[in-house]
Amino acid sequence: MVDKPKIIEHVTKSLDYTLFDARWIPCSARFVVLGNFARGTGALQIYEVSKGELKLLKNDEKRTALKCGTFGASSLQQRYLATGDFDGKMMIWNLENTERPVYSVKAHSQIVNAIDGVGGLGIGEGAPEIVTGSRDGSVKVWDPRQKDKPVANMAPAEGEEGRDCWCVAFGDAYNTEERSVVAGYDNGDIKMFDLKKMTVRWETNVKNGVCGIEFDRKDIMMNKLVATTLESKFHVFDVRTQHPEKGFASLSEKAHKSTVWCVRHLPQNREIFMTCGGSGSLNLWKYSYPDQRVTKDAKDLDMGVIGSVSMLQNASLSTQPITSFDWSPDKEGLCVCTALDQSLRVIIVTKLKTV
Repeated sequence: MVDKPKIIEHVTKSLDYTLFDARWIPCSARFVVLGNFARGTGALQIYEVSKGELKLLKNDEKRTALKCGTFGASSLQQRYLATGDFDGKMMIWNLENTERPVYSVKAHSQIVNAIDGVGGLGIGEGAPEIVTGSRDGSVKVWDPRQKDKPVANMAPAEGEEGRDCWCVAFGDAYNTEERSVVAGYDNGDIKMFDLKKMTVRWETNVKNGVCGIEFDRKDIMMNKLVATTLESKFHVFDVRTQHPEKGFASLSEKAHKSTVWCVRHLPQNREIFMTCGGSGSLNLWKYSYPDQRVTKDAKDLDMGVIGSVSMLQNASLSTQPITSFDWSPDKEGLCVCTALDQSLRVIIVTKLKTV
């Protein structure tokens, strides 16, 4: 019998503000934490994991609460952090000097709920780009080399009420031309935008607000997509084969007995992913492919075949929702998560190579 992975709380630290996001700084044992002080200002802190303890390296207070961050569009040399805030601003920070951002734009008229980056960190091809999703209903793509204007703006039609966009993710960046953005909305809509053709490539509705969304890898031809929702479900889509009428093959799984706030795939193995629950729990999953991924329908058209998921392990860390989770890109099984109990946790997941 193969030993199951274990989810171990390595370090827990209580803080004096609301934590929204934590991201590992690439090629380091450090991570950045973003949040909101009670007086409405933003928190930007940097911690280092050293000998089983957390050492605070930087503690900055910003004018506006910070909601989300990504290193995805930065080079490994610069390791600049892009953030979205409660005022609708997208800013890029040099973490060596965080007094002023190196880039700032009023991206949205309301809060930036979600952000993702591509074209940096040696991952994926093509230009460095950042995508933001907002309560104003729009999804915008930014090239930090161009000031002020987005290179793409997926906004509601004039006169149409915009749905609150809760999550965004890049994918399909396997060459210099192809690139997709997927967005999840409060009404259960999921939309996939083809940035090369500037069209909606696919859309569906999962009947519950979409809290988190992620491709299993950004820099390959689209393979799998996981979306997490309110009311305790997540959905896995096989996005390699798109049927003209039925779209992508999918499965849904009930988990956490509460909202599933986010999903993160293990950088070293795209078939393993973690989901984070509103009940303060973490669930570790493994996806297994079917015997054949493509079949023919009655009209001899290609149709995807979905595989299955199995839970490898789960752990209850808090009574409050886990708001963010990030795997270390460098050390397999090392992760950081934030929760609404104002606690920061460094987690170690063991025996991942045996599953």
